[in-house]
Amino acid sequence: MMLPTHALAGMVLALPVAVAAPEFAPVALAAGLAGGVLPDLDMYVGHRKTLHYPVYFSGLAAGALVVALVVPTALTVGLAVFLLGAALHSVTDVFGGGLELRPWEGTSDRAVYSHYHGEWIAPRRYVGYDGSPADFLLSGVLAAPLLVTVDGPFRLAVLAGLAVAVVYTAVRRVLPTLAERLVEAYGPVLPGVVLSNLPARYCQGTGADEG
Repeated sequence: MMLPTHALAGMVLALPVAVAAPEFAPVALAAGLAGGVLPDLDMYVGHRKTLHYPVYFSGLAAGALVVALVVPTALTVGLAVFLLGAALHSVTDVFGGGLELRPWEGTSDRAVYSHYHGEWIAPRRYVGYDGSPADFLLSGVLAAPLLVTVDGPFRLAVLAGLAVAVVYTAVRRVLPTLAERLVEAYGPVLPGVVLSNLPARYCQGTGADEG
């Protein structure tokens, strides 16, 4: 799923906190947003492997949640929601498409790497692929309760996420062709360090590798 969907999902995890303990709402919303975004920071360094931990994040989140319930402080609540957001992101990527350049073709058997099992989990494709109409619909569904609950900078974050989702969904199908043409045109003059950090699906034949 696309990053806006994950970010919004992380913020939705904070809504029970906002209702039950409003004093922790700001830290919970910020932590949920950060946790929902964190795994995709590995976009160009072993995507869905380096920072995606479906099992370990889930275990840590469960433990942190217990601590937060027993000793509710800004730190424990924030850490619990942060880990829940990262765990949810890592797990739900399994329900989207694979890692291929055009995931709607369904040619990849890799969705998320499970470090616990030492193998890739196959994509279920219930949400199609990142930036699919179903993915955009999910972003809208997640944004709805947030828009009627949060205000200030968090409301702006939700609106910004929706704006990014609209643009990304609109251009998603043409991005692979654009990426291929750019790499084909400029690949020969790009420094090796740049090529080595591009996902292999964008630069087949250049020697770059995702790992």
